[in-house]
Amino acid sequence: MVLGDLGDLRPVTRPSTAELIAEQIRSAIVRGVLAPGAQLGEAELAAHFQVSRGPLREAMQRLLSEGLLYSIRNRGIFVTQLTFDDVVDIYRSRRVIEGGALDLVLNGRREQTWKALELAIDEMRTAAEREDATGVSDGDRRFHEILVSSAESPRLVRAARTLLVETRMCLGALQTTYPDLHVQVDEHVVLREAIRTADRDDVRRLLDEHLHDTVTRLRERQDVDGVIASS
Repeated sequence: MVLGDLGDLRPVTRPSTAELIAEQIRSAIVRGVLAPGAQLGEAELAAHFQVSRGPLREAMQRLLSEGLLYSIRNRGIFVTQLTFDDVVDIYRSRRVIEGGALDLVLNGRREQTWKALELAIDEMRTAAEREDATGVSDGDRRFHEILVSSAESPRLVRAARTLLVETRMCLGALQTTYPDLHVQVDEHVVLREAIRTADRDDVRRLLDEHLHDTVTRLRERQDVDGVIASS
């Protein structure tokens, strides 16, 4: 078959087994079920997922390429443990990616984005009312996912996904850096309203300050070894 003779092929929309496994492991990392530094046993995971080692290895290779796992020769595969330097780099990268998405949103997608962000705000507000830090952080992540996806750039979405997962890894057992969950919600409410009506420079400043503030809060929890503290 020549490259141009592909008309009979149909798009594949069903996620592969490897994709489903990767998403479950990714979610376990985000939730702290698989802690930073934890070793992933291939035989144990294959038995847990009831799959052969082929799709499991493919799933783990995806997470290795995303930087969520790392491999040590003759020892195995482990969950990445982030240092404070990693945190600074993650948020520096987020400022670039989310800032680029914001620029696209402000070029004619303000109202649609404002409406889409309501879902995340409601999720955060409901979680804050029941003092559910994990739920608020999940809503926080959803807010930024929606912001980036509203730019309608698949490449920005792909770039942001790993950064947002790593952000939750940074928080680890802290779940949030905010002593008052309602303050975390209010910051996002202000940013959402600014996206709808504020001057471009003011919106960008709010986003930058929001991301920088989290780095400052995490710096206060840094342990003596340069690894993000978990308690």
